[in-house]
Amino acid sequence: MINAAIHQIINSSQEYGWVMEPQAKEIFRLAGLPVPQFIVVKDITECGPAAKTLGYPLAAKVVSPEIIHKTEHQGVVVNIGDLAGLKDVFIDLSGLPGFQGVLLEKMSSGVELILGAKNDPQFGPVVLLGIGGIGVEIYKDTAIRMAPVATEDVDRMISELKGRKLLEGYRGAPAVNRTSLIETVRNFSLLSMELATHFESIDINPLFCAKDGCFVADARIILRQA
Repeated sequence: MINAAIHQIINSSQEYGWVMEPQAKEIFRLAGLPVPQFIVVKDITECGPAAKTLGYPLAAKVVSPEIIHKTEHQGVVVNIGDLAGLKDVFIDLSGLPGFQGVLLEKMSSGVELILGAKNDPQFGPVVLLGIGGIGVEIYKDTAIRMAPVATEDVDRMISELKGRKLLEGYRGAPAVNRTSLIETVRNFSLLSMELATHFESIDINPLFCAKDGCFVADARIILRQA
C-alpha cells in the first residue's frame, strides 16, 4: 500500500509525465532514503533567507516541468559562495522554459554513485547500482538485481563493481558508510516495488556516499503512460 502522501505526489505529477526533483526527493524522504535539506525559492527575495538557513557553498537547480535533463539546459550551478552570486544564478535560471523556481541545497561531497530502477514489462522493477561521476557512460561500472534486494544482495552488488575500492577507502580516503549505502539501496528497492504500477524509471544520480552516510543529490521519476 503506497503512503497516501506519496500517492498524492504521483497523482499531481501525472499531467507532466514525470516527478520533478523537489517532489521526487519528498517521495524518497517518505520512503526512508537520506535526503539533504533543500529549499525551493520562487522569488529572488527568498534567496537570502534560504542561503542563511542552508549555508554556503550551495548548489542551485532549476525547477521546471519542461526540463527533464537539467544539465542540457545549463540548469545546474554548483559551488555558489555568496548572495551576489546566488542572485545572479537565480536570474539566469528564471529565464529557462517553464520556470517554477530554484531548488537550493548545500553542496554534498563523497563518492558519486548512481542508483536507479527500470520497470521491466516481464520481471518488474530491476535495481541498478553503479559508480557515477564523469566516467559513468564510459566505464558502465554497474551491478543489477531484481527488486526487492536483501542486505546480502547489496553486498554482492558492491563487490561486483570494478570501482569498489573507491567505496572501501582509496589512497588514504576514508571508506564510505557501507551500512548507510546498503540501507539506502534496500529502501530504494522497496519503494520501486511499491511504485511498480506507476513508474517507468527512477533515477538518483548522483547518490553521494561518504564516511558519514549517503545523500540523494539529484532525483527524477518517469511515470508510466496511461
